[in-house]
Amino acid sequence: MTMNHISIFTLTSKLHDEQSVAAVTKEFLGNLHLEYTLHGGDYTDYGSAPLNLIYVRTGGTEDIFLKLLPELRTKSRQPFYFLTSGKSNSLAASMEILSYLRQNGLQGEIIHGSNEYIRERIAQLSKRGEARRWLHECRLGVIGKPSDWLISSHVAYNTIQEKLGVTLIDIPMQELLDTLATTPMPENGETVADKAVSDAMPGAERIYAALKNIIVKYHLQGFTIRCFDLLTSVRNTGCLALAKLNSEGFIAGCEGDIPALLSMTIARAVTGTAAFQANPASIRPDTGEMVFAHCTIPFCLVERYEFDTHFESGIGVGIRGYMKEGPVTIFKVAGDLSRHFIEEAELIANESKPDLCRTQQVIRLKHPERTAYFLNQPIGNHHIIMPGHHREQLEQLLG
Repeated sequence: MTMNHISIFTLTSKLHDEQSVAAVTKEFLGNLHLEYTLHGGDYTDYGSAPLNLIYVRTGGTEDIFLKLLPELRTKSRQPFYFLTSGKSNSLAASMEILSYLRQNGLQGEIIHGSNEYIRERIAQLSKRGEARRWLHECRLGVIGKPSDWLISSHVAYNTIQEKLGVTLIDIPMQELLDTLATTPMPENGETVADKAVSDAMPGAERIYAALKNIIVKYHLQGFTIRCFDLLTSVRNTGCLALAKLNSEGFIAGCEGDIPALLSMTIARAVTGTAAFQANPASIRPDTGEMVFAHCTIPFCLVERYEFDTHFESGIGVGIRGYMKEGPVTIFKVAGDLSRHFIEEAELIANESKPDLCRTQQVIRLKHPERTAYFLNQPIGNHHIIMPGHHREQLEQLLG
């Protein structure tokens, strides 16, 4: 099994014969078939890798760890992960250390068991560590303020920075409009049967180009845009731009909804793919069936798509996408990250009714009773739909 970005540090009592301990170490780590960097007892680089393991090689190491603890706490805010073979009282020492940490409000875990279990657990922790590292390097733009109707979707930027590591950057809507004004209009847009949509296509492509310039200027991994302002300012929509940018690896959200943007960002950190931002249009609590809809969806998520106008305004370019039926996960985090909703479900149909936003998905929750969340304690209206079942990975990252 090959994994990157794993650093292993060791704790060893001086009472034990180093040659014997080294032989056990070689055999134990060799049987795990990991790709790692072994630092031994040198903790200089502790915390620099996405996953840092402390291999407790022997008993009698509790006091050694206690002396290291102040330094280690300054190097990393991650939980402490103790790897043990069970030889030379290493498990007992790990339990004593972990007990001390718990008593002092610190988190940790002992990784111990069969080689297969240890490999799998390290793989999980490595992926989580890489996702957290990516989030800590993530810069997200808020282009314009959240739409006026998103009265529960504002966030404290410093809280997001502290809890998630993500940096949020305010970008005035006027800056996008100024960028648009200096962005050339494409000469040839995609031909669409509907003349209104065909006429709007070059302008929609210009919005895409302008947003790409904003991304480059601010070194962004993603953004959310107060997109409805485009309807009045340039008589067009951002739906096409968001569909393209999400497919290119950026995170692009609608309506200035920051919690939705954070949810999409976490989803990409966990799955490596784009997600669909949508709002529930109808709910059947008895069957667990829900309809989610929005006027844009990443092109990379759908098997086919059609262009239409934007639903509410009847202008611009909207996207009607058809995602493959099968397992999906519904996800949303609160703006202060104090709570979240995760539910695994099945996409059972794509619809194209004229009285809803253009992309429409009929989704059946695995647990119908979970529809009560949407009716009693929802986290705003927008939720994130991602292909596949990812509850465990999301819970681990947010835990």
